[in-house]
Amino acid sequence: MTTGSVSPRRADTRRNHERILVAAGESLARTGEVSFNTIAKQAEVGVGTVYRHFPTPESLILAVYQREVRHIVDIVPVLLEKHGPAEAFRVWVTDHLAHYMMTKKGLADALRRATASRGELPASAYEAMIGAMAALLEANAAAGTVRPDLDPVIVLRGLAGLLLLDPAGDWRGEAASLADLLWHGMAR
Repeated sequence: MTTGSVSPRRADTRRNHERILVAAGESLARTGEVSFNTIAKQAEVGVGTVYRHFPTPESLILAVYQREVRHIVDIVPVLLEKHGPAEAFRVWVTDHLAHYMMTKKGLADALRRATASRGELPASAYEAMIGAMAALLEANAAAGTVRPDLDPVIVLRGLAGLLLLDPAGDWRGEAASLADLLWHGMAR
């Protein structure tokens, strides 16, 4: 009789999958390149394992992107539980979104190359980011801290300047300044 637990082989497969994605994300952030041999070595798996999980570099790049977006989106409810809406917005922008955008320039270049032949990025990732921003704006509108007519797409576009942050500079201070500037335009 089964108790619904996951078999050790399946759990090992999931661990390998995650280790491959982490190694690929680090490689993309560092070099903007995907080398299955380098990723296999860093993830401590065989190169065949990488190919079984991701048959093409494009599939690996897209999976890394989707994983990164999922992390950015999934933190929003946690932040709204832990902080008031205004502070949740600020923490999300300065601690999560800024770090993601600043460190993923290599991923952005790889995504452009990977999607050149396949069209656009998965719409679900873009919609998820809009949904995360919408949740933050709705919580703030309900708290009376921002105008209720704000468009999450426009607010995300206003945060595009986070892509220009210098990891070697005062990126936290600059991200906070950008968040403050945007906040003043959104406030009631």
